[in-house]
Amino acid sequence: MADLNPIGKRIHNISPDPVRLTLDDGTEAVFRVSGAEFFQQEFQAEGTRDDDEGAAYRFVSSADNDAILVGRKGPDEEGWSMIGEAVKAEPVGAP
Repeated sequence: MADLNPIGKRIHNISPDPVRLTLDDGTEAVFRVSGAEFFQQEFQAEGTRDDDEGAAYRFVSSADNDAILVGRKGPDEEGWSMIGEAVKAEPVGAP
């Protein structure tokens, strides 16, 4: 059996406490993640950001499970847009 994605595992282990994610473009933000779970190797979760009121976020494994992709849907938007790949996950307050 293949290993679980390490970023997905980290998000899963930290949630429901706030998670600081770093995206592949260098963006850092604190997310409140809910429903983090694995289906075999595939990861999925939903979340919000305190500094982005009304927006919803989804975190999903890429097709090959090598990356955790982050999608966003704003309060006035019809569909989802991909905002990047999570490259680091830490508990809030970690050095």
